[in-house]
This record gives sequence, C-alpha cells and structure tokens, in this order.
Amino acid sequence: MQKSKFTDITESGAKLKAAAKIAIETALRVKPDEQVLIVTNPAPDVAAIAEALYDAALDAGGKPALIFQPVKTQLDFAEPAVIAAFSARPAVFISMSAEKLGKDMQGFAAPYEYGGAKYDHIFHLQMYGEKTCRAFWSPSTTVESFIRTVPIDYEELKRRCYIIKNVLDEAVSVRVTSPGGTDVRIGLRGRNAYSDDGDFSKGGAGGNLPAGETFISPENGTAQGIIAFDGSISLHDRDIVIKEPIRCVLDKGFVKEIKGGEEAAALLHTVETAEKNAREFEKEGKLPAGSGAIYARNARGIGELGIGLNPAARITGSMLEDEKASHTCHFAVGLNYDGDAPALIHLDGLVQNPTIVATDANGRETVIEKDGEL
Repeated sequence: MQKSKFTDITESGAKLKAAAKIAIETALRVKPDEQVLIVTNPAPDVAAIAEALYDAALDAGGKPALIFQPVKTQLDFAEPAVIAAFSARPAVFISMSAEKLGKDMQGFAAPYEYGGAKYDHIFHLQMYGEKTCRAFWSPSTTVESFIRTVPIDYEELKRRCYIIKNVLDEAVSVRVTSPGGTDVRIGLRGRNAYSDDGDFSKGGAGGNLPAGETFISPENGTAQGIIAFDGSISLHDRDIVIKEPIRCVLDKGFVKEIKGGEEAAALLHTVETAEKNAREFEKEGKLPAGSGAIYARNARGIGELGIGLNPAARITGSMLEDEKASHTCHFAVGLNYDGDAPALIHLDGLVQNPTIVATDANGRETVIEKDGEL
C-alpha cells in the first residue's frame, strides 16, 4: 500500500517515526489486516503525527484510513462523514485532533443503548459498550511533545498506576491540599479508579498518548472545600497556563463560586456557555427531552481527580501533556467518567505540588503524594 507523503528525514522526523512506531506497535499492538481509523485536522502538528501513525500502521500490516475534518471544540459536533466511518467498525481508532473529536449529533439526540447502558457517541458505544474497538486520543498535542513523552518506560508506568489504583479503589474518601490554597475532600464510595498506562492492546481499552495518570470520578455530591488551580486549565476552545490562581469554592459536589483574575473569568464564561448550550440543545432536539437541565447542572460538577505520572511530561499549556506531569494532580469541572453526571464540558485544571491522602473504610490513611512527591 502507498505510504503518506510524510517524508521528513530530519532528526525530528526520525524521532517522530520512532514515537509513532511505539504508539502503533507497543500501545495499540496493531495486527495485520486490522482496520485503523485515524481522524485529524489540517493543522501542522497533528496532521504530521497522524500521517506518521498512518505509515506506522501500514508497516505493522494494518489497513489504515485517514480522515481530515475542521477543528472541533468541546461544544462542537463532529462532521457526519467522521461519524459514518465508525459504521465500518474499525478495530483501532486514533483521534489526533487540534482540539477535540467532536460530539455525535445522532447519539446526543437519541443515545445508543447496549447492555443496559446508554452512550451519546458511536465511538463510546463501540469502545466502552461493545468493546470491539481500542483507541487512543491526543487532543492538542505537538510533534515536540509527542516525540518527548511517548517513548517512556511503560512497565514502570504500569507499576505506578497499579499501586495508586489499588489505593483509590479501597478508599472511601480523599483529601487534597496544596501550597497554592487547595483544601478539598471528595467521597469515593462505589467508585473505581482508571489507569492511563499506555496499554491499549485489547478491545475496550483506550486512553491518551502521552499516557501517564491514574484517575477516578468522585462520588456525586461529595466534593467539598476549595480547589486552587495554579498550573494550567482547559476551556471549551483552548488550554491556558494560569498566571493568577483560580479559586473554585465547592459545596456538595458543585462549583458555587469562581474567584480570581482573567483566567477565572474565562473559566466562568466556558461554564456558563455550557449551561446555556445544554438548555438550547434540548430545545433544538440535540438532547433528549428533560435532559437539558441535567447537563446544565453538571457543568458545575467535579468529574475527576487525576494524578500525573509521566516522567517526561511538563506543564506546557497543552492539557494533554500537562495533566500527565509529575508533581501535579488535576480536577475536572464537568462530566465524569462513570456516566452518571453528563455535561457538555470536561475542563481539566492542574494543582501543583499537592498532598493527597486517601482514607479507607477502616479509617486507615494512605499518603499517595506529599508536596508533589509520590
């Protein structure tokens, strides 16, 4: 089969080729004749990485297809042709997007059902429900970041993810404090943690590249205290490095106040836009009747606590990498990963040098991280 036109023979080109090979052969373990669907945008970095992944999939014996669509934000819908491509039921999917893949209009209006669960995106149906697809997604990554953060020791990463996951799975609550002013407690009863350890080799497995975090969705209605975001944060259309800390006051699982400077105002604008859009989407038939208010309310929920574990990652202003950086944790404002708090947004925000203490049902405390050190 014909390779792509990606023929960069410079040093960075060789490094990108090597990183793409790791992504295809180590993380995804693409097999001969497997269909590999890659969706990207006509933006230089993600397009170059997508083409390198296309070539690596060919080298592995796969049957890749590469689709370009306009850049999509958290509040946009994917192009119909992208959604239609999933009807071919690819074994492997890669979203190499400058922002996001985009929502599934059909799935939002009439969620897919499988095994008693509902999915608002056909990709989620195939990966999380039917488990016929495995995947990774790398929103807003760059060539420089990809070639620096993908070639790491995945066995050591798995070990760290496994240990922290076990602690969080046994915990009923976690308290996070930081020098920047964070002091928040979340409940974890009935929740299990997830490991983004770079092993996406089986149907139903997926995560980010760069990989490197263990994360969990808080028990709904339990987040209480203050989160002081002081690293970087996602908005609906971009990621920003925080200059003046954003202080979010939480009560019973929801953000009641957002304090700070320009960055805080930008976060509030995104949250309010998500609330407004949720109600409008219901009126337009893009959300099922009665769900607009639910999506609007959860735009202020706390949907995730994640712990960064990639030794090569650093804070750059791209959340895909930032949230994997050592010496940080992150909380997300918006939807969670357990499917019981849907929202239009999921806004990750970093807390630097946290102290994270988990408490189990017997009252035993385990210090996961102290002042940013595991």
